[in-house]
Formats: sequence, C-alpha cells, structure tokens
Amino acid sequence: MLFTSFPFLVLVLITVLLYYLPPFRRWQPLLIILASFVFYSWESPYLLTLLVVSIVINVVTSYLIARGDPARQKFWAVMGVVLNLGVLLFFKYSPMFAKTFFGGDHGTIGHFLMTIPLPIGISFFTFQGISLVVEVYRSKQPNDPFGYPEMVPASFREHLKNTMLFKTFFPNLVAGPIIKAHEFYPQIHAKLWRDLPWETAFRALVTGYFLKMVIADNLKDSTFWIAYPYFLNESSVTLATLLFGYSMQIFADFAGYSLIAIGLAALFGYTLPQNFNYPYISRSFAEFWRRWHISLSTWLREYLYLPLGGNRKGSVRTYFNLFIVMFLGGLWHGAGWSYAVWGTFHGLALAVERLVSKRVKLPDHPVVAVLQAVSVFSFVTLAWLLFKLPDFAHVIAYLGAMVENRAVTNLSHVSHVLFYSAPVVAYYGWHLLKRRFASAARAEYLLLGVMLAAILLDSGTAGAFIYFQF
Repeated sequence: MLFTSFPFLVLVLITVLLYYLPPFRRWQPLLIILASFVFYSWESPYLLTLLVVSIVINVVTSYLIARGDPARQKFWAVMGVVLNLGVLLFFKYSPMFAKTFFGGDHGTIGHFLMTIPLPIGISFFTFQGISLVVEVYRSKQPNDPFGYPEMVPASFREHLKNTMLFKTFFPNLVAGPIIKAHEFYPQIHAKLWRDLPWETAFRALVTGYFLKMVIADNLKDSTFWIAYPYFLNESSVTLATLLFGYSMQIFADFAGYSLIAIGLAALFGYTLPQNFNYPYISRSFAEFWRRWHISLSTWLREYLYLPLGGNRKGSVRTYFNLFIVMFLGGLWHGAGWSYAVWGTFHGLALAVERLVSKRVKLPDHPVVAVLQAVSVFSFVTLAWLLFKLPDFAHVIAYLGAMVENRAVTNLSHVSHVLFYSAPVVAYYGWHLLKRRFASAARAEYLLLGVMLAAILLDSGTAGAFIYFQF
C-alpha cells in the first residue's frame, strides 16, 4: 500500500479518528498494530508470516536476555542477532548468491534460491530488531556506558505488545527512518488529542508529499530513459542531464518518504529521527554520510563501525573499518554486486579523504567551499548510476556514451529534468538563505501553501518509492 494511494489515506483517517477517541485510548497500540498489519499485507498477505516470525524472534530473545538466566544473556543476544541476520540473508541475498555461484536451471538449488521473493521492508525491520536485542543486552551489562532505559517489562504479554508496535509501526515499517529501540520504547504511552504536534505533522507531510508526488514522480518519467538500451542513442548533454535528474529524483523520493513517515508518526504522538539534512551541500564524503540516510549511517556506526574498533586501533585499521562498513552498507541497499561496488566507491572515498585531510589543509574560503560541495555532489551523482543500472556492463556503457555520444540533444528530456529539479535546488537554497537571514522563515507558510497547491495540481503518475526495493 503506497503512501500516495487512496486506500492508505482512508486507513490513516480511520485509524487517527479511532485512536484519539476516549474509549479506545487504552487500545491505542493495538489499533496501530492492526493498521500496520493491514498496511503491510494489503497487496501480499503472505508477507505477514515473515513479519510475525521476525517479531517472535525479537520478543523471545530480548525477553530472555532481560528476564532469563543472567549466565545465558550473551547466548540469547548472539542467537537474536544470528536469527535476524539469517532471515535477512535468506530472503534478500539467496537469489544473488544463487546467480553468482549456482546455475539457474529449472529444478536445481540455484533455481529454487533465485525464486525466493524479496519481502518489502525486510532490511529496515530486521535492523530495528537487531537494535532491540543488542541494546537490551548492553543495558544488562555492568557499568553500561550507553545508559539505555529499561525496555523489557516483567510481563511477557506487555513486552509482546510493545515489541509488536515497535516492529510493525507502519509510518516507518517499509523504508525507515530506522529507529533504535531506546528511542521508541520510552514513547509508548497513552496519547492525547490536545498534545498532537499539528505544525510538525503539517510541515513534514506537505513537504514530503511535494517532494515525492510533484518532484520524484514527475522526474521518473524522464529518468526512465537511463535504462538500457534507451540511453545508447542519447547525446552526452542529455545523458549528463538525465543523471543529474536521477540524483534529484532519488533525493526527493527518499527524503520525501522519510518526511511523510515523520509526519504520520507525529499524528500518532511519536517522534521519528531526522533522516536527511540537506546532503547535497556537503563539503566532504564524511559530511555527506552525516546528512544522507542519517538513521542508517548512525546504525552502521553504532552497531558495526564502533564494534570493529572505529578509529581507535590505528590508521590502517580505521581505513579498513571504513571500507568494510561501506561495502556492507552497499550490500544492505540491494542484493546485487553493483550495490557492493557502490559501497566500495564510498568506502574508498571516505578512506582517501581521511588520509588526504591529514596532510592537506584547504583554506576556509567560500569559493573553496563551493568547489568542495560541487565535487562531492558530482561524485555522489555519478555513483547513483549503480542504483539505476544494476548491471555493471550497462553502467560502463552509459559512462562511455556520456563521453563519446555526439547526437542532437533531446531538449524535451533536458527541459523536463531541469524544470522539476529546480524546486530541489530552491529547497536547498531556501535552507541556506534561512541560515543567513532568520527573517526569511516568515515566508515559509506561503511556500507550504504553494507546495500544497502543486500537490493538488501537478502530481506525477504514482510510482513506488525507490527504497522499497531495498
């Protein structure tokens, strides 16, 4: 069920109306859980089985860590992480490994593995489950440095209800933001209508739906031509413009989804973490990853980079840790080697950048800052080609066509991309303007009104969110 579909809007309206009625106040978590099951199973009811299995794994292991035999806490923590990763590896990566190492002939193991479907949202709700298991385990260790709150009550039934809510919460169920257990569980309590943060919800929803429905859904009609073999006969200028448009599209699509999720969560009295902080003005790759998909990058840092040693074990180990985290982060995005190459690209960029920054100090000058931002954006945009064209041979062909093609520029594609990319550029420009002139914020409601009008008058044809495939 898409956020932009009519059935979804009906589901949200009914759930919100029931949610705040006094007779249903004690049933608020169960209402959201029920709505989440409807949302997740709308098109593929069989997927509920996997979601329930994931819930059971995390409820049981986290409860046994917190309330079981203290001597077996580590065992249950390891079991919880292994089972979560096992489910993720089986359903998400079996086809990739089958294609790489086995034949796809009918009746073979390889053929069976290649037919395993990819459940929507599995990467997101699996990572949330791992955060619960790890944080409950850490909270039970002496001198816990993280100071996690108590998340597992004595009642197994209560813990089951809370964990079902955490794992199924439909605003962020299928594409994030990834919320950690310690961020969510303390928020589980009765919500009152008078406490609803209307302004937060309104801003997030209008901006999110504008980015998705007006920008991303319109840009996809042009970036479609990046697909093989359509791009082979396009000019260098057209291909460069289409790739720029895809960079704008993937930002608008995913940032739009995250803002919609944040706005929907606010309607139910929950706060989700910020997931995008104007990443395309980053002056370094490290800064880019502090601004892009923030919930994933912080998850990888806390649960992978730091346990590997972070930057505490020398330069060589630090570079290796950066590389392996980004390599695995690339594979997290998709079950294909092109995603691993994408992650490797960013891992090497981070390592080289860290090495060079220790030896070269650039002047703090506006021109230098602009050149840095343009360079990072250009490299990031070039790497998005690995998302759009999962076949690496097609990526090479596209880059070759960008360099060599001298065909006539397709003005229709170019003008369409530039027209619908302009609001994203303006979105960033407005952010920079507000940072310099606080008074500019007074015009924000006017801009929200313009965005709302554009949603009603100029939405593109509905399409699935790009990150649904991950």
